[in-house]
Amino acid sequence: MPVALAAALFAAGAVISLGTSYVLVTRLERIGGRLGLSEALLGVVAALAADAPEITSAVAALASHQSKIGAGVIIGSNVFNLAALLGLGAVVAGGIALHRRVVLLGGVVGIWVAVACLVTVLGLLSPAAGLIAVLVVLLPYLAVLAAGHTRLQRMALTRRWEAWLGEAVAEEEQELEEVIHPEHGRGRDVAVAAGALMIVVLASVTMERSASALGTRFGVPEIITGGVVLAAVTSLPNAVAAVYLAAKGRGAAMLSTTLNSNALNVTAGLLIPATITGLGPPSAHSVLIAVWYLLMTVASVAFAYRDGGVSRATGALIIGAYLVFLGSLLATAHSASPDPRLTVVPLVVVAVGAAAGLARRPGRRRGQERTPQ
Repeated sequence: MPVALAAALFAAGAVISLGTSYVLVTRLERIGGRLGLSEALLGVVAALAADAPEITSAVAALASHQSKIGAGVIIGSNVFNLAALLGLGAVVAGGIALHRRVVLLGGVVGIWVAVACLVTVLGLLSPAAGLIAVLVVLLPYLAVLAAGHTRLQRMALTRRWEAWLGEAVAEEEQELEEVIHPEHGRGRDVAVAAGALMIVVLASVTMERSASALGTRFGVPEIITGGVVLAAVTSLPNAVAAVYLAAKGRGAAMLSTTLNSNALNVTAGLLIPATITGLGPPSAHSVLIAVWYLLMTVASVAFAYRDGGVSRATGALIIGAYLVFLGSLLATAHSASPDPRLTVVPLVVVAVGAAAGLARRPGRRRGQERTPQ
């Protein structure tokens, strides 16, 4: 494929895929609203629709047995999401207040998915086993979100857990109400959503194929094509939306949105297609990205729970960690056996820095939106 044609197809695929994904999100929100879905579950539906470009790109790569690109797109976009949605959002807003129950509920699921992703990429679990491990936690979590506060009161749970889950879901819905206001859905929204989904799929596949061709032409390692270029490009709409909402003082839903988006990415974009096509032998670079994904998820959740939100300093720390990750990946991308000084040392430095930050007493938070409970 000529370079000029590949570049044009990549640009066109990116613009069409990302632009149409917005239409898909809004139509699915309307359909979900008409079906009576809870605000929390509507947030999950919106996250899944917004993830369509990266999921489709990853599936296309895995179907072509380009496991480094496929794994890189999904896991790399998850790392990018943490930096762009949560980190940059907190920096722009000057701090985001969160309910601790929401942090714990979503954080446990997010960390579990990140662990399952790493274990699968390491080859310790098959993709099918990794998928089962994720679904064991993800499906009950989605069921709890779908039930809502009122229905949870009728479930056969102990009163303590019933009350805790009910409050957590109610608080998550309170946060999501700030960013989800679907109009009443109509029959035509189903047709528009179906058409938008087809366009997103075709455009994303075109984007992935042209990016792969350009990478091959210029000798760019597959892990960079997937884990940096495609990961960032496919996640840009989420990042722009997060910065916009944070600037308007409406960024409280960013943690739930980020963690839900990442969990759905791993499930639909990596484990399900890899169960069918296989993931190939473990790659040092894929493992490196998966370790960073886990480390940054644990650190983000820990800071958010301790502080009852994400401060500007924590947001800057998350962004800094992403930049260190990016430097480590770029420095080792051309080596089949990366130098531990360029992989392990940056990880240890960031981990120690995060641990030191958690050990310190949190400073006075400013610019947060509500008093966390």
